[in-house]
Amino acid sequence: MLGRFHEIGIRTADIRASVEFYERLGFSQAPTADTWPHPYGVLTDGRLFLGLHQSSFDSPALTYVRENVARYARELEAQGIELAYQHTAEHEFNTIGLKDPDGQLLVLVEARTYSPVVRRPERASLCGYFEEFSMPSSDFAAAREFWEKFGFVATAEAELPYPHLALTSDYLDIALHAPRILEQPMLVFRDQGMRERLARLRDLEVGTWRAPLKGLDRTTALLEAPEGTSLLFLEEDA
Repeated sequence: MLGRFHEIGIRTADIRASVEFYERLGFSQAPTADTWPHPYGVLTDGRLFLGLHQSSFDSPALTYVRENVARYARELEAQGIELAYQHTAEHEFNTIGLKDPDGQLLVLVEARTYSPVVRRPERASLCGYFEEFSMPSSDFAAAREFWEKFGFVATAEAELPYPHLALTSDYLDIALHAPRILEQPMLVFRDQGMRERLARLRDLEVGTWRAPLKGLDRTTALLEAPEGTSLLFLEEDA
């Protein structure tokens, strides 16, 4: 219902540092258009697309491409959904923003801002399999109701590896976690050989390693990118 997943938009004060960080992890750059007036780059592992913006906005933002954005904005408002912003004038690149109950920003744009990238399966990043984008939520029920309106399907709440609620979709899976787990969103990666992956990642000496989430064992780790994005690495059950 939102459209096709495009990117997780991330604000960065130093786009070169952020690009180099993700490239060291095995991500590839995608060719970008000149849509935005600010420095902009896209990094992908073939499944996850990160839009790095050297600009000020509510970050991170889940961004989707949808035709007739202006018309869809009117439909949302008719349903009582308040827009965070709306840029749909004739001379503008049409884009609208809305927020979930916890303030997570969703952005809808009228067209792609980068070209597709084809990566061979053997070119997996060092991070493992990207599983979901996990967001802090103080009210799982309210957040679930919001996301289900847009076609996400909630599974049963799970206690392991930490209390969370997963919601699936055709393009991007998301999850909700309590703020006490981490007060910011996380990119969650899993792999059966995460112990070995973590050893390789630590040898790269990139980013900043943070204290692991409470209750998780040593086969998990939390890495902070230069712009502040949190990457959570989890050991996958065999």
